[in-house]
Amino acid sequence: MPHRIEIVEGDITRLDVDAIVNAANKTLLGGGGVDGAIHRVAGAELREACKALGGCETGEAKITPGFALPARYVNTVGPFWGGGERGENTLLANCYRNSLALAQAHGLASIAYPAISTGAYGFPPDRAALIALRAVLDALERAATIERVVFCCFGGESRQHHEAAFAVARQT
Repeated sequence: MPHRIEIVEGDITRLDVDAIVNAANKTLLGGGGVDGAIHRVAGAELREACKALGGCETGEAKITPGFALPARYVNTVGPFWGGGERGENTLLANCYRNSLALAQAHGLASIAYPAISTGAYGFPPDRAALIALRAVLDALERAATIERVVFCCFGGESRQHHEAAFAVARQT
């Protein structure tokens, strides 16, 4: 399964994959960071599609068309970091598991993730990367249609965290 995972540095809105995951807030109606970038590129229709979904709970995932994006679109709501005492690790892992399961259910072959919850939500990036890689490696055992998972890092530091986490996660 490690051969199905790529770690790249770049702009997730430009990736040629079946789905990109948006690190959204519970309303799904747009915000800052990667969420804002995805909404800007997808266009106003994305906001309307997300409005029709009625929001999303932390750790869960929902899907919409990608509109002007090259990919379809999967929403997930990551947890705010609160020191690790409120189940944030499990909620973050659920973001990856549930969005991958949703992609599998829709017959998608490729999916890309940003570094969920590591921006404004304050999750420590090294910890988040390890949780993400472990969750995806575990979920790929049951996701036969998923051929490619891309971790799209916004910056070299994020990429380094993901590469280090990948090395650890493959050994456990």
